Amino acid sequence: MLKDMQVECFYCGEGFATTVDCSAGSQRYIEDCPVCCRPIEFQADVDWGGNLLALTTRRDDD
Repeated sequence: MLKDMQVECFYCGEGFATTVDCSAGSQRYIEDCPVCCRPIEFQADVDWGGNLLALTTRRDDD
């Protein structure tokens, strides 16, 4: 199950769309901002039924 989300880059402040693959369960991954190319760390919390409970983001250099 794919879930489209809108997030904002911590570095440049631009918003962009990202897609979370909820079929993979809870996960942590890094995706580059499509505007400034800086790395953003994503944490997706997914329940046993494949529903996205929360998506948190943070700077990769924190």
